[in-house]
Amino acid sequence: MEAVSYHRAFGVYGIIGSLQQGLVVTKKFGGPYTNRYDLPGGSLEDGEPLTVAIGREIQEETGLQAVQIIQLGATSFRYPWDFEQWHFNQHITIFYRVSQTMGTLAPAVPNFDGQDSHGAVQLPLAQLTLANASPLVLKAKQYLLNGEHFDPTDTTYATWDVLTRPVY
Repeated sequence: MEAVSYHRAFGVYGIIGSLQQGLVVTKKFGGPYTNRYDLPGGSLEDGEPLTVAIGREIQEETGLQAVQIIQLGATSFRYPWDFEQWHFNQHITIFYRVSQTMGTLAPAVPNFDGQDSHGAVQLPLAQLTLANASPLVLKAKQYLLNGEHFDPTDTTYATWDVLTRPVY
């Protein structure tokens, strides 16, 4: 039997929102979450501290400036996805609760090398499902629905569909 080899991605992601106001999500156009809603966040630049990375990513993808953040914990998501020579992906994530922001939510953001967000919206939790959102969004939704309790349990999906048309 052949051993399964995983591509590994690592990033920091922010949970901005509440049960009443909904969740701030980005409109993703790259990677396995293409054409879905995703959490603001992403990869670190070379040598970048985690807290700097989460602030930068939130600003780039949503137009908001994170003022108060707290690290909630880490988890990973595993699923089949064809990328370069790999057939499986493990997305290792560190989640942050962003309890205060400044600025205005940007429905469209500038495009530049490395940008994979068309902008952001705030949606009611009931509108966010596996059919239109990334696993990260579903973890954030679970966090808000569970009284802001973060569950670090890894999640494995037997199948994963990269959408060919945007849900947004």
